[in-house]
Amino acid sequence: MTDDVSEQAMNTPQAIPCTGDAGDFDFLMGSWRIRNTRLSKRMAGCTDWETFDARGTVQPLPGGIGNCDDFIPTTWSAGYIGMALRLFNPQTRRWSIYWLDNVTGGLDSATDLLRPPVVGGFSGTDQGVFIGTDTFEGQPVHVRFQWRKKNLATGSPRWEQAFSNDGGLTWETNWVMEFSRATGATR
Repeated sequence: MTDDVSEQAMNTPQAIPCTGDAGDFDFLMGSWRIRNTRLSKRMAGCTDWETFDARGTVQPLPGGIGNCDDFIPTTWSAGYIGMALRLFNPQTRRWSIYWLDNVTGGLDSATDLLRPPVVGGFSGTDQGVFIGTDTFEGQPVHVRFQWRKKNLATGSPRWEQAFSNDGGLTWETNWVMEFSRATGATR
């Protein structure tokens, strides 16, 4: 997997340009089929990828404060359910994206608070970049989400997740989601 964004520019959430407005994720509203390509083992030099399908629906939150979606794999990890919570801060013009699931609830086991979000925006373009810090297998990592409103190959949205364990100097893309409208779904 290749990255289109300058690696050095992605070291911290503060380096991410501000987003345009609360409607930045309007392209994602509705029902989707999601083709997942996921690295079998992260941060271990692994080159084996697994693929699986999921479905999801994105809905706005009241008052234009953001949106949420569900993520339901059709065959992978039986019983797993995930959810993204995207909140827009009109003062900073940045998005905070939280990941929640039915395994951890999206909560830090030490504090019972939400795990840290990735923060960023689209800055008036079709590509959004969101950076945060977290832990993976007990080690601190930077996390990067990249959204493309329209993938050049398919014309549909694409999301990528990458981790860095060297402060953002290098990134390992470990999960890609390619979206297509669910049959019969309209926006």
